[in-house]
Amino acid sequence: MKVHHGSMNMKRIRGRHHRAGSGPSRSSSNAQTPLNRNHVFDSNGPDLRVRGTAQQLFEKYLQLGRDATGTGDRILAEAYFQHAEHYFRILNAMNQAAEKSQQERNERQQQRQRAYEDRREARGERGEDEAPSSEQEGDYASERSSDEDHDRRAAEVEAE
Repeated sequence: MKVHHGSMNMKRIRGRHHRAGSGPSRSSSNAQTPLNRNHVFDSNGPDLRVRGTAQQLFEKYLQLGRDATGTGDRILAEAYFQHAEHYFRILNAMNQAAEKSQQERNERQQQRQRAYEDRREARGERGEDEAPSSEQEGDYASERSSDEDHDRRAAEVEAE
């Protein structure tokens, strides 16, 4: 008789109440800040639950803090302002990461451009806006004179 080690039980365990320590934790101190500005957060505020992007949550908690200040509830206002500050910090981290990423892309582009120019220079090619080297100038001068001779001969033939 075969003993089945209950794949059914594993499915049931996975579907219900996850144990602490299994899977990623949102509250871990070394959690990565999402780089996507459109990332949606579920926020459990002091007395309500709010959902939105970091920018939206920052603005919402800031407004809630102002409203609480206006009603005279300094404790609730401070709690809202602390939540707003948290999302402000997340926004700053996202902006810094985006700037760093942009800077790295620019550096990679510059490296590719330099490598391309070095390869062209090694093959003796030049761009339209680049002046020819002294060696290339002699080659181009002979090409130009033969082209000019050809053009002159063609003009003479047409004139006859």
